[in-house]
Amino acid sequence: MASTPGSGWNGTGSPPSRAAGPRRVLPARHAWVLHDTAASRAIEARALAAEPGGALMRRAAASVARWVAAVAPHAQRIWVACGPGGNGGDGLHAAALLARRGHRVSVSLHADAARLPADTAAGLRAALGAGVPVTDRAPTGFSPDVVIDALLGLGSRGPPDGAVLDGVRALQLAGAPVLAVDLPTGLHADTGAALGDPVVRAHWTLSLLTLKPGLFTGMGRELSGEIWFDDLGIATAASEPPVAQLYAPAAPARPGGVTHGSHKGTFGDTVVVGGAPGMAGALSLAAQAALAAGSGRTIAVPLDADAPLRHDGRPELLWRPASALAEPGWWGDATVVCGCGGGEAVGAPLPRLLARAARLVLDADALNALARDERLREGLKSRARHGLASILTPHPLEAARLLGVSTRDVQADRLRAAAQLASELQVTIVLKGSGTVVCTPGLATGINGTGGPALASGGTGDVLAGWLGGSWSRRRAEDSTAHGSAHAIAQQTVWLHGAAAEPGTIAGDTVRAQDLIDRMRHLAEQPLP
Repeated sequence: MASTPGSGWNGTGSPPSRAAGPRRVLPARHAWVLHDTAASRAIEARALAAEPGGALMRRAAASVARWVAAVAPHAQRIWVACGPGGNGGDGLHAAALLARRGHRVSVSLHADAARLPADTAAGLRAALGAGVPVTDRAPTGFSPDVVIDALLGLGSRGPPDGAVLDGVRALQLAGAPVLAVDLPTGLHADTGAALGDPVVRAHWTLSLLTLKPGLFTGMGRELSGEIWFDDLGIATAASEPPVAQLYAPAAPARPGGVTHGSHKGTFGDTVVVGGAPGMAGALSLAAQAALAAGSGRTIAVPLDADAPLRHDGRPELLWRPASALAEPGWWGDATVVCGCGGGEAVGAPLPRLLARAARLVLDADALNALARDERLREGLKSRARHGLASILTPHPLEAARLLGVSTRDVQADRLRAAAQLASELQVTIVLKGSGTVVCTPGLATGINGTGGPALASGGTGDVLAGWLGGSWSRRRAEDSTAHGSAHAIAQQTVWLHGAAAEPGTIAGDTVRAQDLIDRMRHLAEQPLP
């Protein structure tokens, strides 16, 4: 079994050919389609109808055993915690296979053995027939090298309870790394929300048959660990429409097409508006990011009337006072980034920018202004009616303000929140956070697989907004559809932003925003892996 990433389908052309055995998903070098619970159940039902007699369950068990052989070959003692349904059956059949291959295996069955479904009961008989001890609680006097969580998987409908809850608690105390079969028990397959407390925190997750969106957003990355996938040889990409895709850049992060005749006008202007009193740093970071992204000219417009028009160590930046925004002739065809450190002052120029900017990125205080003022929201919606595209980059609290709900509501279903905002405002939404969601009306929702907690530092959001503006300005003529261009730029920029701060690639726990710009530029100049 190879540990290289597999191919995924990006929704166009032919689905990729399927590879045998588990494949590691991240880092994603190809798009992977993601199916929610309903679609996964439909795919599973067709597979079961085509291959009756427990064949699919045995195939899943074989995948688990192959994963152990490849990733944890030195694990001698393996504890498998099994639940009452199909996930438990996968674990029981896997226990039998592993025992026959020479591992010391112990099973705890957190269910009534007399009431198991037929396929799961067959797994129990297989485990007992292989000499595996099966008890109703965590094994005693048995120190496992690896623990396999086969308690619920896709069967999770609410917080773990009863015997399954006992199993989750026992897993927490095991003191050994955990492989979750399909999903960590207690993780919502569709949303990435934790269904209760406690839930299983896995070191690895082997998703079977389909990849679930909840693995990649919300609490998914935190609870799932290293994510692997095995489609079990079943065609899934074309049989049910995916709810989203885990994307990877399909083209160089910096566009090609540079010729000897190119000049700064070829790559467009980016105008960055922000920097109210005391917040000049946010404006400077965003402007420098736009410049590094390849904008032909980058003009910083501070909203602090007393701010000096300075270059902040980057003499390539141009500066203009906020009063100059009254004349849109010089910025009407530019890509405008608004909100970075704008404070309350951002409300004054925002109506004009909404009405005239060719391309508009709204971040931070501009989003808070939209949340407070229905007239500004109507101005934003009218942009789409006039063929003008916009990208909004809210974090969960800003998204909650725009939707009039709580942050918890947003985080409970990040895909739904992003889709609702994108639909209501007719914009591209970049819902930041673990598993950033990129959503545009009429286009495939994307979940980003790069990044980590290193981005949780001041100014990194300003860098993202500025880079979006600079990259969009540079590529403004590459797509004939405004929304399509905004969506593609957003996905590529979010991917690059996260990839520049991947865990293990930086010193310390966080990356400084100024350093992030340099890391993004360096990464953007490298060929794709």
